[in-house]
Amino acid sequence: MSPMLLLLIFLATLAAMEGFAYVMHRWVMHGPGWFLHASHHRPRPGMWEANDLYFVIFALPSILLLLGGVQWDWGSWATACGAGIAAYGMIYLGFHDIIVHRRMTHRYVPRSRYMKRIVQAHRLHHAVGTRLGCVSFGFLVAPRPEQLKRELARSGAAIRKAPDYEKTEA
Repeated sequence: MSPMLLLLIFLATLAAMEGFAYVMHRWVMHGPGWFLHASHHRPRPGMWEANDLYFVIFALPSILLLLGGVQWDWGSWATACGAGIAAYGMIYLGFHDIIVHRRMTHRYVPRSRYMKRIVQAHRLHHAVGTRLGCVSFGFLVAPRPEQLKRELARSGAAIRKAPDYEKTEA
C-alpha cells in the first residue's frame, strides 16, 4: 500500500474518531455507561477516577489494529487505522485531561480563539452535574459558547459552578 494512501487512512481515522467520541460520550457515557462516567462530573478525590476506564476501553481497538497490522499480517491499513485511533487518544489526553482538567501541573493558558472555544465548551458541558441536560459532547469540535449557553437555558437543567479542578482561563 502506498505511503500516501496510508497517510490518508491515518488522517481519515483520526478525523472519524471525533464523531465516534461524540456518539460514545453523548449516548453511552451519558446513557448506560453513566455508572463509570459520573465520576468525571464530580470533583476527583485523587489521581484516578472510574471514568479513566474508558481510556483503556477505547485503547483496545487501537492496540488490536496495531498488533494485527504489525504482527498478524492483517495489512498496513490496520496499522494506519490503529495509529489514527492512538493519535486521537493522545490529542484527547493532552487537551481534555491535561489542559482542561489539569491532571498534570502546567502553565499553559489558552490564547487562540479555537482553544478558548473548546475549553469553554467543555466547561459548559460540566456546568450540569447530572447525565441529563449537558451540552457539547465533542472534544475537538465544539459549537460556539453562546449557542451552548442558550441550549443550557432551554434545557432547564440546574447549572452549577465549575468544579475546582477546572480552573483553566478561557
